[in-house]
Amino acid sequence: MSDTAAASPSSTSTVASEAQRRRTFAVIAHPDAGKSTLTEALALHARVINEAGAVHGKAGRKSTVSDWMDMEKDRGISVASSALQFEYAPEGHTGEPYMINLVDTPGHADFSEDTYRVLTAVDAAVMLVDGAKGLEPQTLKLFRVCKARGLPIITVINKWDRPGKEPLELVDEIVTEIGLQPTPLFWPVGPAGDFRGLARLDRDGEVQEYIHFLRTAGGSTIAPEERYSPDEASEKEDDAWDTAAEEAELLAADGAVHDQELFLECTTSPLIFASAMLNFGVHQILDTLCALAPQPGPRESDPTVVEAAASSAGAAIDTVRGVTDAFAGVVFKVQAGMDTNHRDKLAFMRVVSGEFTRGMQVSHAQSGRSFSTKYALTVFGRDRNTVEAAYPGDIVGLVNAGTLAPGDTIYAGRKVQFRPMPQFAPENFRTLRAKTLGKYKQFRKALDQLDSEGVVQILKNDARGDASPVMAAVGPMQFEVMQARMMAEYNVETVTEPVPYSVARRTDAASAAELGRQRGVEIFTRSDGALIALFGDKWKLAFVEKEHPDLTMEPLVAD
Repeated sequence: MSDTAAASPSSTSTVASEAQRRRTFAVIAHPDAGKSTLTEALALHARVINEAGAVHGKAGRKSTVSDWMDMEKDRGISVASSALQFEYAPEGHTGEPYMINLVDTPGHADFSEDTYRVLTAVDAAVMLVDGAKGLEPQTLKLFRVCKARGLPIITVINKWDRPGKEPLELVDEIVTEIGLQPTPLFWPVGPAGDFRGLARLDRDGEVQEYIHFLRTAGGSTIAPEERYSPDEASEKEDDAWDTAAEEAELLAADGAVHDQELFLECTTSPLIFASAMLNFGVHQILDTLCALAPQPGPRESDPTVVEAAASSAGAAIDTVRGVTDAFAGVVFKVQAGMDTNHRDKLAFMRVVSGEFTRGMQVSHAQSGRSFSTKYALTVFGRDRNTVEAAYPGDIVGLVNAGTLAPGDTIYAGRKVQFRPMPQFAPENFRTLRAKTLGKYKQFRKALDQLDSEGVVQILKNDARGDASPVMAAVGPMQFEVMQARMMAEYNVETVTEPVPYSVARRTDAASAAELGRQRGVEIFTRSDGALIALFGDKWKLAFVEKEHPDLTMEPLVAD
């Protein structure tokens, strides 16, 4: 049973119409495929910025709006997801503009957990593929995660202005490697490295027109377009157009045409070729998202919580929350230090249902506590604006919202509690301590803050004390982020040291005593209270499992 009774008919109608114009998606890819550059280009084409921030050359390089950390600017990579919200009206669109909620994600495998959390908060994904490199390891992994989650994917072959693979070769690679059929909507005219424009195809694969792009200085502004009929294109581009038309016709004959139902089922993927750096094909990506990406839909409660509520006398919880039901939202990220002028913490919440209004009283599903949402913001990179109302699909930043953590549910009306966020098993471990004792107080404050964000997992035990906890992470670059942020945001210089462990398992109090007596095993308590056993290596774990099959040693991965 859902809580539609909590909303009046007029507000239900408003929520439905607002949800219909929302498009919430993530940009995901392997490192250096151009995610942040594309994010900047999408904002440029929506005319919410005047000039793209990414330019050629190290000396003149600017940071993109979505890469705001010093570490991101210095290295030219994204190490944390970043949300942008803006309106966009496709050419010829007559109604209200679409509200775009875009999340740029880190591509490096060390930050996979952040990316995977984002994928629980969006309705579609734009997967970027480097035209020269094709499907790289992280691209493959993310493709498979999207398919497993039932997240529709729009594929963009980026960097077509540079030498690369043949377009048909890239299509075949996607089909062969991941079993996803690309369905071209915009096919390149000119080979990789000689990107002249795009052939626009209809949903049956028929060529409709030629869009010719004109270069601008450094690709910093919107690239002008010239449009030609197929006959005019053949005369203008000669062999390049004929080749593009023949390849498009070949794919259509092979059944690679758009089918909306198959797209939403993650069987096919609309395909667009682009150059984010030159702003070629960018508004075509936005137009495709507006036309094809799903609007916000209902979300199921965590089955284990529903089952527990059913067995408890008098407990009631929604099994499904529809978009027009009473307000509910899910926190997918917590971030501090986004603005040196505001020493606060932002909990990024995806609105799942109903209308969110600033100052409304909501309940925290995990603790049962009630709190007010007086300080609520929309975000654009690190820039912030107070939000008065938000609707399904929107991403809202709640300032200093108590103890909210990734995966938490907040709601009004009838209780709902969504599935927890996925957790990855850490494979890298190091101790962390302040370089000077005089900074211990700031060290503890920074540690608690960054731990609550999930930058790393913090493990403690009595033997090591609070001054030298162990950090557990998916990848070693997370340790660098931890140290860099401690220095930048809390002025605490830290030192890390290796520990002789590479495998972690969850255990319980009954098993911890015996495990702690084993050579090469150490027991810790994680900040959420879980008991964690660290083992020297997988062979040590296998030996202990064989010798003590009755002890609890569970993987640290949550579905």
